[in-house]
Amino acid sequence: MSDARVKKLLEDLRALDASRYALVLAVRDKVLGLDPSVTEEVKYGGLLFSANKAFCGVFAYTKHVSLEFGDGAALPDPHGVLEGDGKLRRHIKLVALEDLQTRHVPDYLKLAYQHATRA
Repeated sequence: MSDARVKKLLEDLRALDASRYALVLAVRDKVLGLDPSVTEEVKYGGLLFSANKAFCGVFAYTKHVSLEFGDGAALPDPHGVLEGDGKLRRHIKLVALEDLQTRHVPDYLKLAYQHATRA
């Protein structure tokens, strides 16, 4: 863990709900695995990930985990899974570990990372 606040957030989530904890950890591992330069911090009640600029966040809610893309409206949506219709933000709702594959999470993480690190 790069930060005591991250560790505390994850410990609190584990105590509340083991399945959401496992889902957040799985998403977190995929995000941090994109590149060694990816950083994380606790912000807005979840984990915010950056590379040059913030590109996604993971937030645990009562019945799901949300993978949020701050500039998601600028991302292509080849699998039609991005939700939201605001000017900028898009998200993917996750309820089970299988959703990481069925909702193509690695693909969208790569797209968001590439978008954030473009020169």
